[in-house]
Amino acid sequence: MTGFGEARVGHLQTLRRSRPSPPPRRVADPTLRHHGSGGVCVALAVPRILGRSAGPSWVLAASAVAVQIAYPLMPEAWRTEVTVVSVVVFFVAVVADAWRIHGPTGAALLVAVAGGSGLVAEAIGVSTGWPFGHYAYTGTLGAEVLGVPIVVPLAWVMMAWPALVVARTLAVRGPAVVAVGAAALTAWDVFLDPQMVAAGHWTWSDPSPGLPLVPGIPLSNYVGWLLVSAVVIAILDATLDRRGGTSAPAAALYLWVYFSSVLGHFVFFGLPGSAVTGGLLMGAVAIPFAVKLQRLAHRPTIEETRDRPAR
Repeated sequence: MTGFGEARVGHLQTLRRSRPSPPPRRVADPTLRHHGSGGVCVALAVPRILGRSAGPSWVLAASAVAVQIAYPLMPEAWRTEVTVVSVVVFFVAVVADAWRIHGPTGAALLVAVAGGSGLVAEAIGVSTGWPFGHYAYTGTLGAEVLGVPIVVPLAWVMMAWPALVVARTLAVRGPAVVAVGAAALTAWDVFLDPQMVAAGHWTWSDPSPGLPLVPGIPLSNYVGWLLVSAVVIAILDATLDRRGGTSAPAAALYLWVYFSSVLGHFVFFGLPGSAVTGGLLMGAVAIPFAVKLQRLAHRPTIEETRDRPAR
């Protein structure tokens, strides 16, 4: 009996050693519970894979926010340079966040798809007027490629990643993700275009008809944005898996852009019309997104569910 017992124990130990390790636990990261800026506090309890720190992404996201806060406080003569710096820092923040979740291949895909599509669409746009309408850059935004300032495709990248995160949080199936993502990305341009036109960075040949309260920007611009954004989001959704859940830094950046744009257009840029119209259109995506994040914040983690006493 002793020999049999020892053999059985040895067999059990062999089974334990050969058993595959369980997958990484997915938990709500307590460090991501509450983050906010400008008096806006948003609960961001989102699942992530243990061992992947979002710390560097938060530092870069905070840097992007800081530059944007500084922009309206700068003298008029400095604002063009600050605009370029703002886009570059924001671009680095979102690419680093995509790298954190999807690795270098995923980050490269984001840059290639969003930046490449944006560059091609803009190059065709300034040459032919399709798909946005006839417009021209004024040469104030620095070096250009194919007639497009280099900073412009970086701007496509900087908001494509948050828009994808928003879409995947609010929708599940591919067509719905593409629709929500395209709307999330296009709605941002309701703020961007009036601000950049007012700053003298580009002009429109035939700016009417336009959106209510947003003169100077043709409706064709937003149709073009919807088309290009749909292509970008569709490719990203098909090529980047959904590991790690919702990215809290990307979520915070999207909501920051929304709230700060409404405030900036009202208070600093003298554009109350785009503050109202942009606030309504981008808010149609940003507010449900914020509500969804609040609900996720109150959803119990796996550990909390497991440890809850049975009734």
